Amino acid sequence: MSKVESNFPKDFLWGGAVAANQCEGAYLEDGKGLSPVDILPDAAHGRWDALTNPKEAIATTYDFYPSHQSIDFYHRYKEDLKMLAEMGFKTFRTSICWARIFPNGDEKTPNEAGLKFYDDLFDECHKYGIEPLVTINHFDTPVALFENYGGWKNRQLVDFYLNYCDVIFKRYKGKVKYWMTFNEINMILHIPFFGGGMDVSGEENPMQAKYQAAHHQLVASAKATKLGHEIDPENKIGCMLAAGTTYPNTCNPKDVWAALEADREGYFFIDVQARGYYPSYSKRFFKENNISLDIAAGDLEVLKENTVDYVSFSYYSSRLTSADPEVNSQTEGNVFATLKNPYLKASEWGWQIDPLGLRVTMNAIYDRYQKPLFVVENGLGAVDAVEADGSINDDYRIDYLREHVREMGEAIADGVECWGYTPWGCIDLVSAGTGEMKKRYGFIYVDKDNDGNGTLDRSAKKSFYWYKKVIATNGVELD
Repeated sequence: MSKVESNFPKDFLWGGAVAANQCEGAYLEDGKGLSPVDILPDAAHGRWDALTNPKEAIATTYDFYPSHQSIDFYHRYKEDLKMLAEMGFKTFRTSICWARIFPNGDEKTPNEAGLKFYDDLFDECHKYGIEPLVTINHFDTPVALFENYGGWKNRQLVDFYLNYCDVIFKRYKGKVKYWMTFNEINMILHIPFFGGGMDVSGEENPMQAKYQAAHHQLVASAKATKLGHEIDPENKIGCMLAAGTTYPNTCNPKDVWAALEADREGYFFIDVQARGYYPSYSKRFFKENNISLDIAAGDLEVLKENTVDYVSFSYYSSRLTSADPEVNSQTEGNVFATLKNPYLKASEWGWQIDPLGLRVTMNAIYDRYQKPLFVVENGLGAVDAVEADGSINDDYRIDYLREHVREMGEAIADGVECWGYTPWGCIDLVSAGTGEMKKRYGFIYVDKDNDGNGTLDRSAKKSFYWYKKVIATNGVELD
């Protein structure tokens, strides 16, 4: 019997992903300032209302803040990394909390205790041969920058961000090679407080405010890419998109055009970061939406000369759109409004499950940019039951991941260059959108409920052992 060849390259980076704001806890420990999640309640107390009205959220005292302890990764990271190493992780995606390094975001001198935490974390990764993959700003613009400057609407944040980047690039030189400048940069259009540390509710033209803030982030990203390469030529610096190809509801050309426009909304950001210039279609879009960007002298040159090394993205589902206003069967649970696709099943939170859509998305992104890809988020949020014997039989998660890994392998066989795969929430963590614990993604179960009760003990789910086998066989054994 001939040996089955893997579609995945020998040095493929298998791993998993978390974010500081959803797992660390210790929300004011060792000099940390406030992060956006620290002022948000759980879903039961109006998390989404707070997200869309952050000024009121800051002034309100809630009964329960999920981020304040989260899963206490800040104190338990050694235990967690040991379990990830047991699975055979080659890489671990996390983020640095800006407010741990600069509590208010605008200080000149960094907080040494915060820097030391990440030193220790990255050292622990390397102890097991795990390559850190680090997001510089994962929905984590310090609250003080929102209060004092209005967030990324203010160009001063470019300089504050670059000061932060300068410190961490130098401090972690030789420890961190793979960086991402902004998590899901296109989310600034959908959740401005998370994506840009700002509130656009009082703006005469919210689109103007969001795209001006986006310009500031794009300039900051390009300057950070330049800085990162200067400090360490070994650095690989990427951008990050909340991705998912949009299908037309029918073959009506109007539906096809609507789908193209929907995809361009996200591609707009990566067009700038990967190609180095604003896309041709943006000129008409800006004109029709009364958007006039304040572009400083030298900005366009900076964007052109400092494109990213790779394109990373999250993929949870494809999307579906129609030009017909009568077609309105919206799914639940998605930040991105999408129609229900009758050919797809959905998760408990209404997220549609489309493994082939990952292959479609990977091919579309690679065709567009011809830069290496990194699948840095993918996964199934579900309610997990702990059996009497302590086992957690999450076959539904295995099924989801198996089919997505298979299609990712097919995309690589199609000719797509892909560096790695880090499924989301490899350890159970607090949901960004709802603040829930019951919406679990992990291979590792954390004993904590929606109200913050539980031991925080860790235990391996069935998917833990499945993914261990996938990594050991480089994606050959998926059953």
